[in-house]
Amino acid sequence: MSWRPVYRSSKFRNVYGKPGGREQCFDGIPITRNVQDSHFCTVNAKFLAVVTESAGGGAFIVIPITKTGRIDPNYPKVCGHQGNVLDIKWNPFMDNVIASCSEDCSVRIWEIPEGGLRRNMTECVLELYGHSRKVGLIEWHPTCAGLLFSAGYDFKILVWNLETGGAVKVIDCHSDVILCMTFNTDGSLLATSSKDRRLRLIDPRSGDVLQEANCKSHRVNRVVFLGNIKMLATTGVSRWNSRQIALWDQEDLSRPIMEEEIDGLSGLLFPFYDPDTHMLYLAGKGDGNIRYYEISPEKPYLQFLMEFRSPAPQKGLGVMPKQGLDVGACEVFRFYKLVTLKGLVEPISMIVPRRSETYQEDLYPMTAGPEPALSPNEWLRGINRGPVLISLRASYKHPGQMVIRASKRERRTVGVRSIDLLENVPPKTQSELLRTFFRQEDEIKQLREDLALKDQRIRQLELELNNLKNNSST
Repeated sequence: MSWRPVYRSSKFRNVYGKPGGREQCFDGIPITRNVQDSHFCTVNAKFLAVVTESAGGGAFIVIPITKTGRIDPNYPKVCGHQGNVLDIKWNPFMDNVIASCSEDCSVRIWEIPEGGLRRNMTECVLELYGHSRKVGLIEWHPTCAGLLFSAGYDFKILVWNLETGGAVKVIDCHSDVILCMTFNTDGSLLATSSKDRRLRLIDPRSGDVLQEANCKSHRVNRVVFLGNIKMLATTGVSRWNSRQIALWDQEDLSRPIMEEEIDGLSGLLFPFYDPDTHMLYLAGKGDGNIRYYEISPEKPYLQFLMEFRSPAPQKGLGVMPKQGLDVGACEVFRFYKLVTLKGLVEPISMIVPRRSETYQEDLYPMTAGPEPALSPNEWLRGINRGPVLISLRASYKHPGQMVIRASKRERRTVGVRSIDLLENVPPKTQSELLRTFFRQEDEIKQLREDLALKDQRIRQLELELNNLKNNSST
């Protein structure tokens, strides 16, 4: 019996990473050199926020997402903290509200004006104190408006109700610094990792530890819920100090259901999960690699798709919410990569290579929208609700719409650019290569015919002009 390779019929197996051009980057930002294992970056459909270097206290810069290019050295900052800013997060339900935490033991809530900052902001909306040591992590509840979680170096997690301005719960079950915390889809479960290498599954209302894992073959660093698949993914290191990923059954954390070694590098692996496409991205801190996989609830569970490589190392990564993606270009995920040495924030788009004359329903199922599902009081009473889902169809723009609104000069260049756009999609098979070749050949033939017609028209106009001159001279 002859061996035959098995090809997976997945619409995401050809997804590729496309870095933004220079005109799409944010340049000249003094990105913080703090060694905290944080992203130092957060983004939404309106603003990009980056933690910066600042004398005399902590600060971060907020830039409108459309204001790309070189940033003025004196661009205004949010600079109310007395110590270094360690983490920042946009409110998922209010685009102008951002939370920050700092070495000054405080958590602060800021409201950014429409259009961005015009001068330095020092006054916050809320100033929250409760931790006895510096605060390293903050996380918004995924479905409840006005509920914020903060993790400090005092090994405690505080639950803040922003409607009352106070802490409503103290979760005290860790014996070392908390490295990561993440929620499941409806926010009824909280998973954490700690410096003691233990993975904990916690009831965020009561603070009780529901399950705890201490796997000697996999020392946990970061953890993320895998949507509604009822699984967890963790990144960490193996016994031989190689970077590793593990998958866990949410109902049984006694041992991982699978472990896979990634490489021998020492940098931390940040996991990002997209529940709409079931794709898991692993980005290495200190290197420029982003690997991505497809997750399935059955074996083999984890299927490697491809790897995006860049020579510029990343210090942190922000992720654009689904409402900010370019649906017409079949963009399914977008990172904002911090490059400290260059002071650069570079967008990296993950694109499915297909023509998009119509809205791609299979790539964009109903997704979590900007409306909260419940209030803090409802959540505290024990009510759980999933996110309010929306369709991205309204944000789809047909590529042809750009040509209709373009000027005559722009219309002449669109036909030429359409050939170059095909080069962004690397053909994977011989049939795709042939289709691309014939498509380009047809477009070149059409361009030549248009050029011949224009030449004929020019000659006709020249003859008419000569006749007019002869008539006027006689």
